[in-house]
Order: sequence, then structure tokens, then C-alpha cells
Amino acid sequence: MSDTDSAAANGPKAETIAERIRAAILEHRLAPGAKLTEAQLCEVFGVKRGPIRQALAQLATDHLVDLEPNRGAFVASPSLQEVHEVFEMRRIIELAVVEKICGGHGLRRLKSIGSMIGRERKAFETRDFPAWIRLSGEFHTELAGLTGNAVLCDCLNGLVARSTLISALYESLGRSPCSFEDHEAILAALDAGDAKEAAALMSRHLQSVELKMLERPARGAADLHEVFGALGGASKEAARPKSAPG
Repeated sequence: MSDTDSAAANGPKAETIAERIRAAILEHRLAPGAKLTEAQLCEVFGVKRGPIRQALAQLATDHLVDLEPNRGAFVASPSLQEVHEVFEMRRIIELAVVEKICGGHGLRRLKSIGSMIGRERKAFETRDFPAWIRLSGEFHTELAGLTGNAVLCDCLNGLVARSTLISALYESLGRSPCSFEDHEAILAALDAGDAKEAAALMSRHLQSVELKMLERPARGAADLHEVFGALGGASKEAARPKSAPG
């Protein structure tokens, strides 16, 4: 076995590769429309085409990658119709989350959510934008986790991932519509057990995120060696904030 074959055999599995690509997409290191060239990915991860194709197929199932016959794989580019549909579903699910929490499901564990918002604020203030984008989405998925409903959580996790992808494509003017101030207000209403106020705040928050996204397609070129360089670490340099997923 050659050194190349040995490296490929000992390289990361498809699941690991998929997770690395997913993280790059959700941290906005890979823009919507970016081509995911199999040959480059093989070089980057030190594997043959099999694990790469399996990873891309998995990401396509999650609606994060588009597989186009005779063209290859691309980071998905959601349409305006998909933006509407994703946030319509998020409103339905997240208002149910608010209602269940105020009904006593996870109400005592809200302190952990408060700590997360603190980390979200710090990430923004220190310009750690990949962490800020991730934590902005995790606020919503962690709230859902307090309900104890695994099926609900799976649905929302997928929707938040797609929202993050959408936010990389449709940028808002000014400050991110998914702000930690909104999250703090929602948490305060939940902590007070005010289901009506919490639901109203959540609904306005999600509507704001959707409406402030503008049609501004990202460029399709990407240097995959640079994106996944240094073991795939996220670059924090020269980044500017984009719309967090809300």
C-alpha cells in the first residue's frame, strides 16, 4: 500500500467529514453557491472519493448541499420561497416551545440559557463572529431542548441550520436582526412565566429576522484548502458580522 493509500485508509470517516463541512457552512466560512470539488476535498481530508461522496450525500439530505448531475456539489442557495417556508415552520414550532416552557417544562433550567446569551454577547463584542453565529442559533435549539421532546428538537435543529445558511445568503442592513437583546427579552418573559408576552416577543423576533433578509446572492468560488486549513479551524480574521440565524 502506498503512502497516499495508507493516508486515505486512515483518514476521517464520512460522518466526520460531513460534520466539518457542516460547521464551515454554519459558521459562514463556506458561502451559499460555493462549489465543493471532490478532488480538492480528497486532498484536504486525505481520503479517497468514497467518504467524500457519502459526506456530501448526507449533507444533501439535510438540505445544506445541492448535488447537481454533471456539475457536482454546491453549498445550497435557498430561494426566497424557502426563506418564507422555513420561518413559517419555525414560528409554529417555537411558539409551541414557549408555551410548553411556561407550562412548566424546563422552567427551572432557564439559567443555562441565560449563560448562553452571555457568551453570545461576549462573542459579538470580541468579534468572534463564527461563535456568535453558532450561539445565536443555539439559543433557539437549547430552548427547545428544555421541552424534552426529541422529535420537536430534531425538527427545529434542521430548521435552524437552514436558517443559518439562509442568513449567509440574504444579509440584513445594519445590525443582525437575531440579536442577543431580543433573546434576553424572550428569556425574561419566560422566567416570569408570561407565556403571552414570551410568545409575542418570539413571534416578532422571528418575523424580524425573516423580513430583514435581502436578496444578495453570495459568490460561488471558494478555496477549500483555505477554508479547512489548520485542521479546519474557523478563521476569525477580517470577518465581518452577517445576519445570524435568529
